[in-house]
Amino acid sequence: MKLTKGKARLIQKAVETWRDDGVLSGAESKRLMDHLEIIAFDWKRLARYCFWAAIACIFISVSSVLMDQQLMELLEFLFNMPPAAKCVFLAMAAAGAYYLGAKRRVQNPQNLFSNEAVFFLGVLATAGSIAYLGKAIDNGSGHFSLLILLACLVYGILGIFLDSRLIWVFAVLSLGGWFGTETGYESGWGAYYLGMNYPLRFVFFGLGLTLASYLFLKSPHWKPFFSSTHKLGMLYLFIALWILSIFGNYGDWNVWHHVKQYTLFGWSVLFGLAAAAALYHGLKYDNAASRGFGITFLGINLYTRFFEYFWDSLHKAIFFALLGLSLWWLGTEAENIWLWGTQKKRVRRDG
Repeated sequence: MKLTKGKARLIQKAVETWRDDGVLSGAESKRLMDHLEIIAFDWKRLARYCFWAAIACIFISVSSVLMDQQLMELLEFLFNMPPAAKCVFLAMAAAGAYYLGAKRRVQNPQNLFSNEAVFFLGVLATAGSIAYLGKAIDNGSGHFSLLILLACLVYGILGIFLDSRLIWVFAVLSLGGWFGTETGYESGWGAYYLGMNYPLRFVFFGLGLTLASYLFLKSPHWKPFFSSTHKLGMLYLFIALWILSIFGNYGDWNVWHHVKQYTLFGWSVLFGLAAAAALYHGLKYDNAASRGFGITFLGINLYTRFFEYFWDSLHKAIFFALLGLSLWWLGTEAENIWLWGTQKKRVRRDG
């Protein structure tokens, strides 16, 4: 097993602890350690960054060719094609990218990042193809949310068929885009839909998506998509709750501006209870995602309220002094928890 120095050191400490506690014999611990190989450099992380940088360079390259007259004429010809032709051209490019990515994954399954980078190019081409499809069939209704729903369906089918978490993530993101634009269209692009502004709508959307993700665990075919769906659902939920705790269920800036902030305290309580519930769930069921979202947004809630209630009422020197002291206390407590865990392991090993 090839590991970085940090991960190898962690496994080494675990094996030593198990040996000292009698869980493993000396021969077994030696055999396990002999299978570890320390990597001097994290090439996996470098590969990931390089492929994302390569995609960025491709875009820069496309922008740079605009300086070339001949290429400008070619691009001008492509851009002057009717929307239907552009739709077909980009659809073929997307199909080629998906085919190439799938073929590369069969031939070189270990090249995770390069294969996903090829799929990402397909995702971009698919988005462009659907956008030009919308221009080709546009009848002036302004119901473009149907195109976003089409993108969601295309990404979802491709994500499942190609077993790609990356494409599936774009399917879930497109689902959120469709929900927002569809409810906006149905409300005549007003601030409210069924009496709810956008943040409140996305609270229900995020909660529904988070709960629906647990259904994926019941099927081996859907289980690989649980983690990304679960995390995106909580992201929708908690960002919407955070915005709701600041603006409430108001859709007009002028109305909200004259509202006393304490009248929105109920939304802050709801935000805090949701974060506490996620933290409790994460601790009880050892769900790292729920635990991380819970503790992160619980802190965001507390510091948001601090800024809301004390920014205008306190002198800025006192405000930032209190802010600094609270962060110092938080860091100290985190350090104490870490030291307590370290000492507990040492006592267990020595005892």
